[in-house]
Amino acid sequence: MRQVVCGPCPSCNSEIEYIYQTEDIPYFFGLLIISARCPSCGYRFVDTQLLKNAEPSRWELAVESPADLNARVVRSMNGTIRIPELGVQITPGPACEGFVSNVEGVLDRVDRVVAGVLLWAEDEEERGRACALREKIARVREGLLPVTLQIDDPTGNSAILDDRARVFPLVAVDYEESN
Repeated sequence: MRQVVCGPCPSCNSEIEYIYQTEDIPYFFGLLIISARCPSCGYRFVDTQLLKNAEPSRWELAVESPADLNARVVRSMNGTIRIPELGVQITPGPACEGFVSNVEGVLDRVDRVVAGVLLWAEDEEERGRACALREKIARVREGLLPVTLQIDDPTGNSAILDDRARVFPLVAVDYEESN
């Protein structure tokens, strides 16, 4: 189902279209994709919402072969992506957008950022670290370096859609109690 709702742009107040579209993911659950783009100021918004009762969760998938790169990844604008073996952490910020992709698409996003680092790196050490990370990403794609893809989402609207993916509840820890 697709529904278009007109409303004000939160940035410049021009009239823009907010698109709400649902997608059914076979053998899993429905997904709501919300998007908007303002032609006047360039404001963009994209988010995903799972159409089920969502609890704060961590999703994990062991990526061990090229076939694992096809696992579907749904990341809401609140999801934090980690690949600990690569030292990668992508945290949500004010301009964070949700997306639906696969593991390979997540690696592509990381690789593009690292390639950008090579353009503005100020010293050889920084360039060396960026090149080493790009080599590790290539080894993951070839199935030569196993890694773990994790997504933490306090809203529960992110997921890794694969039979081997594991989901764990995220539990809030009271700072006062932990000290």
